[in-house]
Amino acid sequence: MLRPNSTIGILGGGQLGRMLALAAARLGFKCHVFAPSPDAPAFEVVHRVTCADYGDNAALDRFAEDVDVITFEFENVPAPTATFLSARKPVLPDPQILATTQDRLSEKNFVAGLGIATARYAEVSSPQDLARSLATIDRPAVLKTRRFGYDGKGQIGIRDGSDHAAAWRAIGEQPAILEAFVAFEREVSIVAARGRDGRVECFDLVENEHRDHILKLSRVPADVSKSVANEAKRIAETIAAAFNYVGVLAVEMFVLPERGGVLVNEIAPRVHNSGHWTLDGATVSQFEQHIRAVAGWPLVKPLRHGKVEMINLLGSEVEDFTKWLTVEGASLHLYGKATVRPGRKMGHVTRVMPEGESKA
Repeated sequence: MLRPNSTIGILGGGQLGRMLALAAARLGFKCHVFAPSPDAPAFEVVHRVTCADYGDNAALDRFAEDVDVITFEFENVPAPTATFLSARKPVLPDPQILATTQDRLSEKNFVAGLGIATARYAEVSSPQDLARSLATIDRPAVLKTRRFGYDGKGQIGIRDGSDHAAAWRAIGEQPAILEAFVAFEREVSIVAARGRDGRVECFDLVENEHRDHILKLSRVPADVSKSVANEAKRIAETIAAAFNYVGVLAVEMFVLPERGGVLVNEIAPRVHNSGHWTLDGATVSQFEQHIRAVAGWPLVKPLRHGKVEMINLLGSEVEDFTKWLTVEGASLHLYGKATVRPGRKMGHVTRVMPEGESKA
């Protein structure tokens, strides 16, 4: 168990790293952030930073010498970087989990191997593979690159009449996965924390709405049956245990209309945008739970304060932030990003309301 004033190393300097560092500070920890971008938002809130490429082994060595444990804020940190560091200091979650979740095919195979339902899928390595897979999975379907896809990047829909060869070219002719289109009732996610002792604590199931493949709004609790919520929790616990996970992860799912079951879409081995509501809407946030887990502290059962909504401020929406300053029950979180771009997550607002009330 880490003592207060120990230093936690964070790979990645985005808003998630920033919020992890702020949570760590509340518990008396110091943080050292390693990121390649000099304007990383997390640099502004920590006592020490390293601005270097993830492949700079000399910089990584110096970083490791300065910290007591290492974690990461996003799943596209190169797995070899995490592995290199794990020979020097504990890295949590395990770098092998990064290697699995960075590859959509490996991730799908992992989930399916646990007996958990996903959309039908097939490996695609060429236009010929794609044509064969479409014959069995049928259209509509979604072609996704196996690596480096998020917020809708690296994927394209294939419908009746679509040219599959053009779709292959559109994703850069990279190794890919073809997934059957899921006619879902709603998109949900569950954020779970697992401690070093194996204890798992789940936050309430969240219902999500996306705009141009980017999360715009999360509501909790999700409007689903108790059986669906329990099944989502069971799935998250199963995945966390199978990974021997330490820290916070999120599992994104589709709720099916016919029988009300769920299919797993993706795993995020980190704190997650759909868990931002926990900053103001629960007795413990996802960020504090993650810090507790990697520090070897006990997890705590989260209690929700009421009905909660989280609204992402995307791109120029942040320029109208003042409208939230006097809204009852609203808390504003700005990420300190200097450059505004369409679709970029610039901040978020959480609203805590009595059960039954909704404003967004």
